[in-house]
Amino acid sequence: MARPADDAPADALLDAARAAAEWAYTPYSRFRVGAAAEVEGGLILGCNVENASYGLTICAERVAIFAAIAAGHRNVSRLAVACVDAGPDLGAAGRMPCGACRQVMAELMGPDGIVLVDGIGSFRVADLLPSAFTLSPD
Repeated sequence: MARPADDAPADALLDAARAAAEWAYTPYSRFRVGAAAEVEGGLILGCNVENASYGLTICAERVAIFAAIAAGHRNVSRLAVACVDAGPDLGAAGRMPCGACRQVMAELMGPDGIVLVDGIGSFRVADLLPSAFTLSPD
């Protein structure tokens, strides 16, 4: 679902990600994550969705990016991620996108896409996943 917010300030993008986390389905981990993908014309929100068959669980980042693609958007310029249940003892590593999400970001956002991680900072996709896998020759 797109929400109007072209070039939203970082705080607004993170607020949207925090709000999206409220929709998360996390009966097993109780670790809610929200994401907001900035596209032309607005934001596409996503949340993590768990499954009893753990391999079928999907992260909020991929939900938001895939929903943007499914809605016809081909340019996700920024993505905000918020782990609303992460306590201070978890540290930065426990709030960062997983490897699968980083690979999706590398392909669908590109190396210059910006990822805002709530409470941690802002990163270029290329810095999150240097030497990303690709089927295209260099």
